[in-house]
This record gives sequence, structure tokens and C-alpha cells, in this order.
Amino acid sequence: MSENIEAGWTLDTVQQLRTMAREGIPASVMSLKLKRSVTAIHAKLAELGITPTAEA
Repeated sequence: MSENIEAGWTLDTVQQLRTMAREGIPASVMSLKLKRSVTAIHAKLAELGITPTAEA
């Protein structure tokens, strides 16, 4: 596992995720920016009750 996943989600990282979701950024791009798997991004978005943007 990567360090980020083991370290958990920080408040700052969650805020970045929320901002990107609001801006309509696809999960694959969020994954690259936050250095997390797409699965982790989808899981956190679901936990927060945020529907991700459909990817083209």
C-alpha cells in the first residue's frame, strides 16, 4: 500500500477532493492529483455523499 492510503485522509486532502468534485473534475484526474487509487477516490466520495462526475 502507498503511504497516503496508510496515513488516511487529512482534512486538507478531503477539502481538495470536495473542491475538485464541485469543479466537475473526473475521478481519474483526482486520483493523479491526490496520489490515490481511483477506487479510493470513489470510496471517499461515496462516504462523503458526493456523486462523482461521469468520465468520458
